[in-house]
This record gives sequence, structure tokens and C-alpha cells, in this order.
Amino acid sequence: MNRVLLKNIDTPNSTDIETYIKSGGYNALKKAYGMTPREVTDEVKRANLQGRGGAWYPAGKKWEVSLASERFPKYLIANADEGEPGTFKDRPFLEQDPHMLIEGMAISAYAFGAEHGYIYVRGEYPDAYNVLTNAIKQAEDKNLLGKNILGKGINFDLKVYRGAGSYVCGEASALIESLEGKRGHYRTRPPYMAVEGAFARPTVVNNVETLVNVPHIIERGAQWFSSIGNPKCPGPKIFSLSGHVERPGLYELPTGVTLREIIYEHGGGIKGGRELKAVIPGGLATSLLTKDNIDITMDVDALWKAGTSIGSGAVMVLDEDACIVHVAQRAARFFAHESCGKCTPCREATKRIHEMLTRIAEGSGAESDLDKIVELCRLMHNTSLCGLGESGGNLVASSINLFRDEYLAHIRQKACPSGACASLALA
Repeated sequence: MNRVLLKNIDTPNSTDIETYIKSGGYNALKKAYGMTPREVTDEVKRANLQGRGGAWYPAGKKWEVSLASERFPKYLIANADEGEPGTFKDRPFLEQDPHMLIEGMAISAYAFGAEHGYIYVRGEYPDAYNVLTNAIKQAEDKNLLGKNILGKGINFDLKVYRGAGSYVCGEASALIESLEGKRGHYRTRPPYMAVEGAFARPTVVNNVETLVNVPHIIERGAQWFSSIGNPKCPGPKIFSLSGHVERPGLYELPTGVTLREIIYEHGGGIKGGRELKAVIPGGLATSLLTKDNIDITMDVDALWKAGTSIGSGAVMVLDEDACIVHVAQRAARFFAHESCGKCTPCREATKRIHEMLTRIAEGSGAESDLDKIVELCRLMHNTSLCGLGESGGNLVASSINLFRDEYLAHIRQKACPSGACASLALA
């Protein structure tokens, strides 16, 4: 398919508003402001735009709840935290095409009556902060943001807020806590954010990739969008491809593309002509797939039935020389470090899982550790407060279920078949 979302990325001076306007930018905003908020919301609902941050919740339904609220002010927040390992799909918009995001936010805010917006950018993206700040000033100077936009009596001001590098702040309620100047902890629900979110007012939090789809839906129509890819979760999807592939990078493809096509047609196959061993299909919080399952379509239902998730679309490829124990240990270390500590299951289980995996990687583990780890992953999934605990054990548990023999080699033979675990001799 032709690029839709990434069409401006390679354009010279792509961050400048004049460049964006010459490519048709802000035409969708003008069209949306000629519609009623209800009509804009209904168009996005008909398109069945689903959140690209990982939850895949319909964007129009979020807006509808806030639209119905008579409490003001209302807020729109773009989630640009992008802390999921392997994910880098939002960064091009933040650093190279900021006006597509700004236009998407201005339309979305109008749809449910928000007059204030924030772009919550992860602290590790300093260039994005500078680019966005400059782009917002350009849009204000053109009367595309601020007071009485385009003389239509519509107000929307937008600010950039820098996070402090916490993984849990990618979760919407923790993001709001951080935005309010508090520690980034998950909020229990209800109340739901669309009713009572930032500063105790109706708030919608949408991922960057979700928001940049909005101008295209308004300009081309819901039918166009819903005709792309899988009808149950339609539209273009940006996949972050990394790991042992010849051509890692960003690929804009229709939902429902097969994992095999992503890896072999777009990614150029496994680096050095080696064999594929496993794939992490949607970021570090998703379960592994083996080489026998790569004909699966990359959509919500297919991956769910396979026991994993499309997540944010971060596809990480592992070749035949990758050590699964080492990969699981690294994942466990990340989640143990990033746990906010608010709830006991996540705070304690992430640490214990990492400790046991470290012992196994060093050749001092026991076979009984494997069942303990899987049970802790299950317990954490069922009892944790937020998505980190719910999904932080997915990769580890699936790695034990799918590659138990590799774990047993580390435990029984005190050897790492791949040679990745430095303290163990090669098998």
C-alpha cells in the first residue's frame, strides 16, 4: 500500500508548517470545523479507528463518553511516552512530522469539546520536545491553534509536557498522575478518565499513532479507512521491526498482514541467512511465537487466539543463535526495574522472577524454578493493578512453555547452547 501516515517523513523541511500545508495539511481540520462535533465523532466511530498504543480500544467510543459530559473544561492528551522496548513508531511524527499530530489533536479535541491539550513526551526524546514546541508556535501564528481558530469560535491550546522516563507512565492514568505533578502510579477505576481524568475533568488519552490517523479519516471518509486491512481492526498500521533481520525499521502496512511478510518481504529475512527461532510480535510485554507460527495475520483476534498480542506493533526477531534464557532474563530485569512498586504482586514477583532467571543463566538454577516462575507470572497477571504486572510475565512464561529444553540445558548441563550466557560454557 502507498504510505498514508508516513508520507511526509522523507520530505525536506518536513517539520515546517508551510511544507505540511503544501502537502494538503490542515485541510482536514477545515473540513472538520464545518461539521458538528457529533458528526466528527460518528465518522471516526464508523471508521472503527482503534487505539494504536496497545489496547486497541475504539477511539470514537472514548470521545463519545466525554462528548456527553457537560463538565468543563475537558482535556485531550497525546500519549507520546513510547516506553515499550522495541517500539519506535511514534518518534517519526514527533521529530519529523509534528503537524500531522497537531492537526489530529485539534480535530479530536473539537469532536468531544476539549479546549486544552497536552502532548506527553518521554524524557528520552529531547529533540521531539523542541520540534513540537516550535511546531505549536507555528500553528498558533497561523491561527490553527489557540483562540477563535480560523474565526470559527473554537478554542484549543496545546502544550508539550516532558515525562521523567517511567515505563508505567505509558498507562493512561499513571500518565495523568505524572502530568499533575504526582508520582506516576496507576489510578483505580471508576471513575473513568473520560468522566474524571486530568485535574478531575473529562479527559481523553490517545496514542500518537491513533491521532495521526484522524485527519485522513476526516479527509477521505470512514469507508476508505475501514476498507484497509482487517475489517475488524482496519486501517494502516506502523510496525517497528528490529532484531536479527536484514532491514530493521518502520513499515506502514495494512492490518492483517502476515508476520512472515513483515519479516521476509519487508525486513529482507533473517540476518546472515540464518534460521528464524522466535518472534516477539508486539513488544516486550507480549508472548513469543515460534518459527512455525509466522503465517499468522497481524491483527487483534488472530494474535489473541494464538495466546499473544499485537500490542504496539513492535516486532522483534530472534535468530537460531539467540539464547531464549538470556532474552527472558533481560525482559525480566527490565520489568523488575520499571515496576512502580504500588501493588505487591508486581513489585515482588518481578524481582523474584528476575532472580530465578539469573540463577538459571548462571548455571545454578533448579528445575523446580521453572514451575515457580510460570506460577508467579500467572499470579502477577491475575492480581496486579496495571498493565505492567498483567503483561510483564508474558514473554517469560511463554519462553518456558515453548523452549523448556533450552532452560533444562542451562540447569542440567550447566551449559548455554547459544553461548550468550557468559558464565556458562558452550554445549
